[in-house]
Amino acid sequence: MLKLTNVLKASAVSLALTFPALAEVKIALDSPPDLENSGTYMWAHTFGEYLNENGIEAVEFERNSLGEEAERLDQVSQGLLEVSMSDAKSAGTLDGTIFGAMMPYFFEDLAQLDKALGEGGMLARMNEGTTPKGVRILDVVMTGTPTGIFTTEVPIRTFDDIKGVRMRALDEVQINTFEQWGSKGTIVSWSEVPNALQTGVAGGYINPAFVPVTYGHTAFINYFTNARLSQSVRVAIASEDWYQSLTDEEREIVQQAVEKAHKANRKLVSDDTAVLKQLEEAGIEVIELPVEERAKFRKASQPIYDSTDMPEGALEAWNKAVGR
Repeated sequence: MLKLTNVLKASAVSLALTFPALAEVKIALDSPPDLENSGTYMWAHTFGEYLNENGIEAVEFERNSLGEEAERLDQVSQGLLEVSMSDAKSAGTLDGTIFGAMMPYFFEDLAQLDKALGEGGMLARMNEGTTPKGVRILDVVMTGTPTGIFTTEVPIRTFDDIKGVRMRALDEVQINTFEQWGSKGTIVSWSEVPNALQTGVAGGYINPAFVPVTYGHTAFINYFTNARLSQSVRVAIASEDWYQSLTDEEREIVQQAVEKAHKANRKLVSDDTAVLKQLEEAGIEVIELPVEERAKFRKASQPIYDSTDMPEGALEAWNKAVGR
């Protein structure tokens, strides 16, 4: 009997070692693994490393290997995927409050946006809308430095230069933005962007400075206007089912991983000196927008705030969070 008891105890220990309490945490990436330029990869890698160092196994999955944006959002909401680096547009289908973080020239700088998200309670407000639908926003992540204007043929040195240029748009929000500026927009999926730029379907796009370098667009992009239009927002989302299944200790580890990843992300995107040099070395002219021309973009962007599709009271909450 004693021998049998010892065997059972040994088996229990073996099973405990073989089957850990917490299953592998899958992290779906949204960019190539570029720690020098990609803010979202810096966030994801730092987050995963911290989990692994603290007893929670985490594994990175290449961009789109677990599905594209809509598929990953569905998987997260159903508890099939633990963490995804996702675009704000997808999260916005659950709660449009996130769209306020991307409004052009609404925030003075990234520090003001971070204050609104934290002290101003806007991240918590977003989660009030998304967690009942199975998705928790762990953090608002910057892909890179503030967005600028890339063009193939027309250099944007003044506000008037963009008028008439047909720009690649991510969604209807960007279509509206371009219309306010007197430009035109055409929605093109990211996978089709190189072809659109090379064939003239689109004459440029809005993105952080690192994008042509990381995605191989430097052969057909000729100009970058460092207009600092808005923060380059994406989101790190997690399955609410997974999050609620964590023990208090595990949840604390996850929160510490989020904080560490947040700091690493913000440090990476705090200085654009190196990436602007990379653009110049690739043959892309970097144009610094004069203060008076930037003011014209800002003025033309004002109507966008009222037309941004957010829940009732969200714009007022954003204004309050930034002290307006």
